[in-house]
Order: sequence, then C-alpha cells, then structure tokens
Amino acid sequence: MKTLADIADDDGTFAIIAMDQRNTLRRMFDAVGEEATPEVMAQAKVDVAANLSPGATGLLLDPDFGVPAVRESGQLASTCGLLVAAEPSDRGNYNGEPRAHRIEEQNGRWVLDQGGDAVKFLVQVNALRQAAPGEPDLVAEALDVVRAVVEDCKAAGIPSVIENLVYPLPGEEPLAGEVKSEAIVQSAIALSELGMDLLKLEYPGSPQACRQLADSINVPWAVLSAGVDFEEFTEVLRISCDEGGASGFIAGRALWKESIGMSASERAKFFTEQSAPRLDACREAISGRATPWMNATTGAR
Repeated sequence: MKTLADIADDDGTFAIIAMDQRNTLRRMFDAVGEEATPEVMAQAKVDVAANLSPGATGLLLDPDFGVPAVRESGQLASTCGLLVAAEPSDRGNYNGEPRAHRIEEQNGRWVLDQGGDAVKFLVQVNALRQAAPGEPDLVAEALDVVRAVVEDCKAAGIPSVIENLVYPLPGEEPLAGEVKSEAIVQSAIALSELGMDLLKLEYPGSPQACRQLADSINVPWAVLSAGVDFEEFTEVLRISCDEGGASGFIAGRALWKESIGMSASERAKFFTEQSAPRLDACREAISGRATPWMNATTGAR
C-alpha cells in the first residue's frame, strides 16, 4: 500500500516538481517559436527528471508524454516518488465555465500499473458560485467527481492528491485580492471535507488568508507555484508554511520555465546553474517551517 511517505521527505514534508503540463507546455513552446512535437515535449520532461528529481521528494508527470518518456529514459531518481496526473487532458465546460469529469479507467489501479506512487487530479472549483435555476450546479458536480477519485484511491491503496485552481465567475473581473483569497479558502474547505490525502492549492494571497485556511481544513496541503517568478515563490513558501501550516510545495514553472526553447547545451547550463539551485532554495525556504503531513491534522493518513 502506498502512502504520502512515498512522495515526502523523511521529515514528512513535500518538495515535489510538477512537469505534468500538456496544453500549457505546448503554448510555452509556441511562444518561443518552437513546434511542440511529441518528441520535443517528451525531451523537456526527461530533462526535468534528469536534473531535478535527485533533489526532489516527488515528480508529477502526465501519462501521455511524461511517464512513458521518463520511465524509458531511466532518469527518475530512485529517491524520488512518482505522481501521475489522472484528470482528462481536455476538460469540459458549461457556457465557458470549467466542468469537471473523470475517465473511470484513469483510476488508482491505472496509476499503480504505471509505477506511480500517488494520483494527482485537477479540478477547477469556485465554491462561491451559486447555481441559477435551471442550470447545473458545477460546484456539486466537481465535488462528486473528487469524491469518486478519493474513494477509488482508497480502494486501490494509493494516495489522492487533489489540485484546485479557482476561476472568475461569469461576468466578473479576473480574480484578485480578497475575492480570490475567499474563493481559494472556501473552495479548499469544501474539498477537504472529502478526505483526500493531500490538497494542492494556490497561495491564498495573504498571511491572514493562510491562517484562515489552516484553521478551516482538515487535510494536509502543499502550495503550487502557478507560474509565478521564483523570487516571489520563495516568499510565498515561507508565508504558506509559517501562517498556513503548509506541508511543502508542488512547483513547476517557477523552477524550469526558462529552459523551454533552449538548445541542449543551454538547457544543461540552465539546470545546473539556475534550476537546481532554485530547488535547493525552495527546500531551504520550507526547512523548519513546513508542517509534516502526518502532523497536519489528526485525520491525516
């Protein structure tokens, strides 16, 4: 049976690299004028595994490009756990709002068969949304999907890591400030009641919101980087751990985004001189601050 210990450090904290991007990664290659062929996508993931997995507690990969390429390359460090993204690569919508669903075959057993140590499932929930008469309750739908993922993972004996990204409601401005903080916290509260092993959450926006989050959820959580610059992310880490009781991080683009579009020699230099030191700095930022996952709540597994 797998547990969160398989993707955590010995002290029960998380330093996980996210490289499960598919559509986002294609857009990143497009932005630098390089065609995102399957081979190019796969190599980017192998490069991250080769250079960063030795210093990480876990590596999050997609099943389409990442897992096959990294397993074939043998570049995943033996000390690094494997998380596999199990959400559909193409998500549904209702009048432009994200609408959650799962592919039943992409379950806990499916992740275990790929050598995975944890299931990661992404949803987009804004718990502030209220369904109008005659329209679907997108929040309730998403919670039902997550509930099914969590129950399946428990049956399969593998941890469930649920990632949430909030979104602006129809007719609203892009989320920011207190509105975004409230959406992140309230959505996390609703999700945490489903008993997943770990929540992967956006930074709530302030020390006060972090404290509200810590006082309100009953599962461990790790903060995601959401593409912010590295310097900003290290400060986010310190606040999330000190004020929010976060158990570590699941970070992607803040660590490796500049490597996209580089030549092989440029990438090698970047990972050695910038990316790996960034990972070390992130680990230093949570050292002595992050709450071990087994102590984050009495309900933690």
